[in-house]
Amino acid sequence: MIYLDNAATSGYKPEAVIRSVSNALRALSANPGRSGHNLSVSAAEAVYKVRERLSDFFGATGPERVIFTGNCTQAVNFVLKGVLNANDGLIISNLEHNAVARPAFSLREKGVKVSVFDGFAKDPTQELNNLITKDTKLIFCTHVSNVCGKIIDIAKIGALCKKHGILFGVDAAQSGGVLPINMKEMGIDFLCLAPHKGLFAPMGTGVLIAEKQISKTVIEGGTGTASLSLAQPEDLPERLESGTINLPGICGIGAGVDFLLQKGRENILRHEAALCQKLYDDLKGNSGITVFGNGNFINEYAPLLSVSISGVKSDEVAALLDRKGIAVRGGYHCAPLAHKAMGTVNGGTVRIAPGINNCVWDIEQVKRALFSISNKKY
Repeated sequence: MIYLDNAATSGYKPEAVIRSVSNALRALSANPGRSGHNLSVSAAEAVYKVRERLSDFFGATGPERVIFTGNCTQAVNFVLKGVLNANDGLIISNLEHNAVARPAFSLREKGVKVSVFDGFAKDPTQELNNLITKDTKLIFCTHVSNVCGKIIDIAKIGALCKKHGILFGVDAAQSGGVLPINMKEMGIDFLCLAPHKGLFAPMGTGVLIAEKQISKTVIEGGTGTASLSLAQPEDLPERLESGTINLPGICGIGAGVDFLLQKGRENILRHEAALCQKLYDDLKGNSGITVFGNGNFINEYAPLLSVSISGVKSDEVAALLDRKGIAVRGGYHCAPLAHKAMGTVNGGTVRIAPGINNCVWDIEQVKRALFSISNKKY
């Protein structure tokens, strides 16, 4: 199969990641931070080393700021529901995945004032300056649209937030490990990651890096610390890590970061962007196929393409490609605000996201298949 659904999860998992997960199951199968025996201590040390890798890789102030969650959606919920209260102002973009949009609008029903800015704007700070009020407490937005790959200039937003004394959170599900992110340099207070994508880690893993304290908790429980107290610990990461953490998955995250450092994040990005560029150029010549974006990969768009075929619904296109052995995603990609902004609420789009192990031949097969579907008008 030609796997081009890497925006959902990376289809290729490095052997080092697989070995790390296997080793954790074979040699570190003890609950980290819960027991005093050597195996538990070794497991805790392995987890701490991954915290250090992530802190260094994303420019955080220290490993204690790295919190492991079940997925990126949990991380986002921890931030939005842990920081905001009734009458606080929240600003999000119109490119948000439902991981951000749904908790945001759920909070609106509880008195949080939610505003939306245009993520397609070249300089989003112009509109944000008009949206910011005295009640604005948090700006939280995606770094990269999971629908079309549009990149939001988070460095400019971070600087704006610092100027106004506003907290800044970023959903980096699509950009973590793909685009450069430095929390200190970009003024990011909360960074939410989906390691199973750009970090090549197993599914069922998530990361929240929190530079600021989160006042309220969404989940409380055992942390292995302050066990005689019935109150949740105040210190990070324990405050947000109740229950047994996913040790094999966390070890896989660490191996994924090492793989990225070895291969070079920039090298992988250039490879994937070149494949997208070829497909973009090839498809633009077909009047029956609409390609979203402007083809300026790396600078304005991350390496993924959203397309639609005149007269054929996106889920039908995806099904037809599947029959040809090509895996893509059709539909709305859990991002209704983005589809409204793109004008694609009637039918959605087909998302094509190449990965590190794809090649030009794969792109040629996709192009031929899409041309065939467009010409036959199934």
